[in-house]
Amino acid sequence: MKYSGLDGRRVLITGGTRGIGYAVANAFLEQEAEVHVTGTKKDGKGPHGSIFHSCDFSNTENLENLCYKVQRINVDVLINNAGINKTGAFAELSPEDFLRIQQVNLYSPFRLIQAVLPGMTSKKWGRIVNITSIFSIVGKEFRAPYSASKFGMDGMTASLAAEVAESGVLVNSVAPGFIDTELTQKVLGEKGMREMATKVPIRRMGRPKEVARLVLWLASNENTFVSAQNIAIDGGFSRV
Repeated sequence: MKYSGLDGRRVLITGGTRGIGYAVANAFLEQEAEVHVTGTKKDGKGPHGSIFHSCDFSNTENLENLCYKVQRINVDVLINNAGINKTGAFAELSPEDFLRIQQVNLYSPFRLIQAVLPGMTSKKWGRIVNITSIFSIVGKEFRAPYSASKFGMDGMTASLAAEVAESGVLVNSVAPGFIDTELTQKVLGEKGMREMATKVPIRRMGRPKEVARLVLWLASNENTFVSAQNIAIDGGFSRV
């Protein structure tokens, strides 16, 4: 399906070398956008046709170098997808791990938005989609640092959307539930995947392409009135 307003747009997708980010990058390439992706490996790569930028978001110097590049690219669409997680009992979490998760999941999107926003507002057109998680909607034990970062991203999304509402810039979040990616398969294993699917009302895991289609629509000219939202795509998990 062709969406209006994406042909030739300059799109940056963080964490675009695998999983949801890779699917989103592919989807924008199919719309004939100029697609830039980031990954942590120096020799990494995104889908064929994308432009790769190496960046470790836990490293502030790396982040600031990318922000400088992004300003020169003059990005039209920003997809903040990169993220990390570490589970553990609250009392046993180290301050270093907590801060690292906030640096990657919340501070880095904040800085990238600051880098792209002047260009978007001057053009009176821009789209920002932050990939949160169902754990920005519901809480779960042993995920305090991750949930803090994702709830924070949701709050940042809503506040920014209100600030730029009259500038032609729409800002939304997408909150994926349990998605069938290589990383999920590696972490859960076949048995764990089957068990997880039983907890979803639709009785299956989501697919990266399903998330990508929602992101595409939000970033396109088809979206003219949706902003400041955190949209769950989770098969009903967070609502029933």
